Amino acid sequence: MDYTEALEKLSRMTRFGINLGLQRIRCLLKLLGNPEEHLPVIHIGGTNGKGSTLAMLSSILRAAGYRVGTFTSPHLVSYTERFMICGQEIAEKELAALLEEVLAQVAAVEQKTGEKPTEFEVLTAVAFLYFAREQVDVALLEVGLGGDIDSTNVVKKPLLAIITNVALDHTAYLGETRAEIARRKCGIIKEGCPVLTGSTEEEVLAVLREQAAACRAPLYEITGDTRWLVQGELTVQGKKTTQGKSRAAGKAPEDKRQAGQYFALHTPHADYHRLFLPLWGQHQPANAALAVRAAELLKEKGWKIEERHIRQGLAETQWAGRLELVGTNPLVVLDGAHNPAGMAALAQWLSQQKEQKKTIQRVILVIGMLDDKNRAEAISRIGSLVDVAIITRPNSDRARTWEQIKPLFDAPSKALVIEDVAKALQKALVEASPQDLVLVTGSLYLIGEVKKLLKEKSLEVK
Repeated sequence: MDYTEALEKLSRMTRFGINLGLQRIRCLLKLLGNPEEHLPVIHIGGTNGKGSTLAMLSSILRAAGYRVGTFTSPHLVSYTERFMICGQEIAEKELAALLEEVLAQVAAVEQKTGEKPTEFEVLTAVAFLYFAREQVDVALLEVGLGGDIDSTNVVKKPLLAIITNVALDHTAYLGETRAEIARRKCGIIKEGCPVLTGSTEEEVLAVLREQAAACRAPLYEITGDTRWLVQGELTVQGKKTTQGKSRAAGKAPEDKRQAGQYFALHTPHADYHRLFLPLWGQHQPANAALAVRAAELLKEKGWKIEERHIRQGLAETQWAGRLELVGTNPLVVLDGAHNPAGMAALAQWLSQQKEQKKTIQRVILVIGMLDDKNRAEAISRIGSLVDVAIITRPNSDRARTWEQIKPLFDAPSKALVIEDVAKALQKALVEASPQDLVLVTGSLYLIGEVKKLLKEKSLEVK
């Protein structure tokens, strides 16, 4: 079975959609010899920021010399992105072989459980097989949906569980309130295993504290004892570098389109000055604080992690599609904000940009959102900051009513509807002057499609 054939077979699993529960994945893994039982795991859940936190922690651990596997979702361009070891995607040939091995057990799972495994369960099994056979030092697993009955939650004793934050998203599956959603997400807390959270809402923390106490799991909160301060932003426009302050301790990687920020971080263990993070957004230092605290907790357990590894790891972090700068004339930025909380963080960054960079004249938004998101609230967070909105259709069956977000803008007359993503982005680029900002957001499916177009040179940005 080659890679194309493997993906065709995998695509047939998508019709089973979201079907939460652990009985199928447990059965599937048992048939495969329970590879998850031989893996040191750090389990990362939360509503927003879990992917960024995972990327930062992975980079720190790799800088310290550890062999790190990462399983993330969704992918932007290729399924191979979901399975990485030390930052390198799995080879298509190897992924095809693993998919063939796992898919061969689907009939047996259906016979034993009465249900076929979902696509995500198949991919989860592939991740466990891959990382176990490659004997990684640690596997970082990103929760797919929720926590307690997500297929990654078959791990019995993780080294550490991280719950970044809890906001309203996937309410049809997880609950209508933050407290209800928190109960689902804290299902990754296991008996005696430490848990780290960036949540600050008392409603959420009360739930996490209760569950951690019930599991006799030490809970570490990013609250009063951990603080950060942004010290300057780095933006490269063409070949000219502009930054909030001079580059001192941290050193940004050389890249003509490098963007990021410097910040100071205080934790119970150390004071870090002038850390560089190649990611924009005031929410990213909060994610970085989680990654650093996770590294410090591992160090307490004997892991050989020093400040230089933390500095290097943060400075070398790569996380595509999150305030990612892909063009400089005009500025073209991609961000996968797909729920109200994510859109609020994006709006905060955008407001800051408009205040600090007087050179940005207009914001041209290219947006596509899925039907199951709270689109009205998401648009309310950013609509007033936008001069022109171009509404397009993400490549997903969950975007059947994609064009219905047009009247959600304060002035629907400033919103255009262009179904084809390539034509929508081309329209934005033609509309934009060199002093404008083209911002693409709303769904990771949309971000992935745009990145694919750029990779294939179907669209050109400068």
